[in-house]
Formats: sequence, structure tokens, C-alpha cells
Amino acid sequence: MAKSKAAKPDAGSAESATNGDVLQRPAAEMLYADELARLAEATAAEPKPRGWRLSPRAVLSFVLGDPQQGIAPKFVGRRAFLERCIVSLATNRGLMLIGEPGTAKSYLSELLAAAISSDSTLTIQGSAGTTEDNIKYSWNYALLVAEGPSERSLVPAPLYLGLKQGQLVRFEEITRCPLEIQDVLLSVLSDRVMTIPELQGPNRSLFAQAGFNVIATANTRDRGVNEMSAALKRRFNFETVPSIADISEELALVERETNRLLSRAGVPVAVAPPITELLVTTFRELRTAKTTDGKGIEPLSTVLSTAEAVSTACAAGIHAYFYDDGQVKPRHVVQHLVGTVLKDNPEDLNKVRHYFEHVVKKRGGPLWLSFYDARHELD
Repeated sequence: MAKSKAAKPDAGSAESATNGDVLQRPAAEMLYADELARLAEATAAEPKPRGWRLSPRAVLSFVLGDPQQGIAPKFVGRRAFLERCIVSLATNRGLMLIGEPGTAKSYLSELLAAAISSDSTLTIQGSAGTTEDNIKYSWNYALLVAEGPSERSLVPAPLYLGLKQGQLVRFEEITRCPLEIQDVLLSVLSDRVMTIPELQGPNRSLFAQAGFNVIATANTRDRGVNEMSAALKRRFNFETVPSIADISEELALVERETNRLLSRAGVPVAVAPPITELLVTTFRELRTAKTTDGKGIEPLSTVLSTAEAVSTACAAGIHAYFYDDGQVKPRHVVQHLVGTVLKDNPEDLNKVRHYFEHVVKKRGGPLWLSFYDARHELD
């Protein structure tokens, strides 16, 4: 029987342009607009820092979820850790989120910006090619030549807009930037003012409006983490985002996020809980180099994070829908495990083969047997 495919919306229709259904990855404030509106109304009387759209209590409810208010959980983490992060953003220091790849640092910064500023799009993407213009402002050179430096010829970048509008600015992977580019933030975080020497009069200084702050993220696997200047470090509160410790929480997260992504992709497939458990167990054992019964195995050089598990499960679901009968099977997981593992070191694939021969092979149950039988997909 042929599978029915969902009809694609007309890309030119007004509905498609406004409801975000055709966007591959809507911003958090779009995706959860209803929840944010309900929280703002329900907690309007609660105290909140100047410039914030939600109270600190409401921000916490938005991130961790609140069943009584119908707010879905979006991040798995300790309440005390999240409270510290939220409080940091109400101080005169920025918030620095550090951790292993795939621990949802960027997602957490997006959720916090959406809840506090109703806008998570003031984002600087750190890289070796990031310049001061990408962070602060640049110029429309046609207007600059015709009229000279003015607010009209100035092209604002995220930091400028954050100061002017009193909003959070996200600086992703800050330690991938050269040291001199990182230190562009020093005077802004210290004095809460940006000097624009090209302008004259009162426009020469842009003072931060209430609500402005910076959330930065840094990957502990990047060599540059230890190369931040001591002066810049003093202007941030550092919080480490850990991997999910409880397997039941990781299972729930992977299942929820995978099925949400498949739904948004228009793929009417749900990854069954036993397949999710198989995938998450495999990822956790390869990640920690230890089986569930405490036996050591060879560690991989790549990081098999929760985010990678979601990506692998989503790929398996799409594969099953378009190339099979729509039922995600262990062999689909094995097929897409290869692309996840082969990132840093070709030897990792040999270690996964060893894992199949010495761990998976010894496990009973039809699912694990089917998983082992699909090991040829690793070749």
C-alpha cells in the first residue's frame, strides 16, 4: 500500500509566511509564542528585573516546564543550576555557558533570551572569521561617502542592538574567535556603554538600556577555551552545562525531540520507545566507555552527545519513511550511527565494531539480536 504524503503548503501563501510551519528551525519565541504569552499574563504581578519580559520564576517555568500551566519542559538540568544562570543575567556580569559538545548550551541560551527579551535572534556566531564589525556595527559605505558618518549610515550589529533595545545578546562559541575579537566585549560589559568615535555629540556614546546583557557559550573541546583573557573572564559568571546523568530523562528527551523534529519535517513516523532505549543505551555506553553493568570498553574520540542521539534517531525515522515501510528498525539506527561516529578519527569505527562483537552480541532479546545482525551496515 502506498504511503500518503502530507501536502506541502504553498510557499507564497500568507498563512505559510506567518505561522512558521514552513520554517525548518523557528526561533524559540516563535515556536513557544503561546506559552510565553500565557506565562507573561499569569505572572504579570510578580517582581522582575527592569527590561525583562518575564519574571525570573516564569523564566524558570518556561525552561523546565510547568504541568499545572501547560508549559512543556524544554531543557533537562538541575533547578539550582538554572536559577544561578537566570540570576546572573540580572546582574552586571554576563553569563558564560561551557560544556562538552551537544549538551544544549546554545539551546539553553536561546530559551533564556526568548523568555527574558522575547527575541533570541541577536546572535553573534563566533569563528576565526568573526570581525569587530560582526559584533558592534559597520557602515553603509554609499551613505557614508554621500552624507558622512551618521545614524542613518550606521549598520547595527547584535551588540549595538542589544544595548539600544535593552535585550540579551547571544555570543555563540566565543572561544573560537581570536583573543583581540573576544576583548571587544570588555568595555561594553564593564561600563555598559559603546563608544562610536565616528559620530559627534550625544550619539557618540550608546548607553545600555535596562535588560541588556550577554550570554556566551564555549565548547570545552575547543583549544581556545583557556585562551580568554583574565580581564574578560572576570566579566562573566561561568556555569558548566553537564551531560544528562539520568538515563530516564535522556530517554524522554530524545524521544520527545526526535518525534517533534519528524513531525515538523512532515514525516508521519514515531520512533518507538524500545528503539529509543536501544539508541540511548548505545550512545551512553560509547560516550562513557563503560557498559551498563560497569565493564570498561574502548573510549571514542568523538562525543556521542544527547543532541547527536536525537539527530541519529531523526535520520533513522526519515530513512524508514522514504526507503522502507515507515517502521524504524535497529538496522536504520546502525546505518546512521556510522555518520555520527566518523567525525574525528577513522579508528572510532573499529571501536564501534569491537563494541558490537563484545557487548551487543552477548545481549539477549530480539531487538539487540537484530541490532547485532545489522553490524554489516558499519562496513
